[in-house]
Amino acid sequence: MMKSERDLRQAIIDKCRWMNATGLNQGTSGNISLRHKDAMLITPSGIPYDVMTPEMIVEMPLDGEEGAYHGTLRPSTEWRFHLDILRARSDVGGIVHAHSPYATTLAIARRGIPACHYMIAAFGGSDIRCAGYARFGSKELSRLALAALEGRNGCLLANHGMIAAGPTLDRAMWLAVELETIARQYYLSLLIGGPVVLTEAEIAETREGFATYGQVEPPTPTRPKAARAGARSRPTEPRTN
Repeated sequence: MMKSERDLRQAIIDKCRWMNATGLNQGTSGNISLRHKDAMLITPSGIPYDVMTPEMIVEMPLDGEEGAYHGTLRPSTEWRFHLDILRARSDVGGIVHAHSPYATTLAIARRGIPACHYMIAAFGGSDIRCAGYARFGSKELSRLALAALEGRNGCLLANHGMIAAGPTLDRAMWLAVELETIARQYYLSLLIGGPVVLTEAEIAETREGFATYGQVEPPTPTRPKAARAGARSRPTEPRTN
C-alpha cells in the first residue's frame, strides 16, 4: 500500500525516536531522510525527536537551487550529504546517519571494518570504509562520504559517526543496526588479538547465498508420473534454515 506523505514524515520521526530509545543514537546528533517523488524529506536541525511533528519535517527538492527547502524550519546541518547521496544513487530511498557508540569509536580511530563477519556482505562488498575527515555539513564531507559509499550501503565518517543507505527507510535502519553490531564485534575482537578476516571469495559466496535467504518463492513442482496416473505422491518437505 502506498503511504501518504504525512505517513512518510511520521515514519521518519518514529525511526528517530526508536534509534535514540535503543541507544543507536543520542540527542539530536543523528538525522534521517527519505526520497519522496522529486524531493527529499529530512529531519529539521536541532529539534528534539520527542516534540517533533510531521509538519516539522523539511522538504528539499532533489533538482533545485542548492540548499533550497520548503517550510519554516531549517533542514538538518547534514542535509548536503543526504541530498548528494539521493542524487547520485537512484537505488537509495532512505538514509540514516547516527553517532552510534561502536561505529563512532572506530571512526574516531579512523579505522574501517574488514570482513570480520560474513554479514559485512550485506553492505555490498568485503569491507566498510572510513571516509576522511571534514567539518560536519560541508561540501567536502559530502564528497568524502560519496566516495566511501561507492559500491557500498554503509560507511564510517572519520571522527564523526556512520551512514547507512538502503532502498527504503526500513532497510536503511536495518543496515544501521547491522553496521553498529559489526562495529561492536570487530572492536571486541581487537581486544583478544584481532579477527580472522574472511577472503573476497568467501564474501562473494555469502552474497550469492543472500539471494536465496528467507521466504523465497519455491519453484512450482512437477507432478511425478505416478500422480498423473492417480497414485498418491509423497509431499516435498519444505526447506528450513
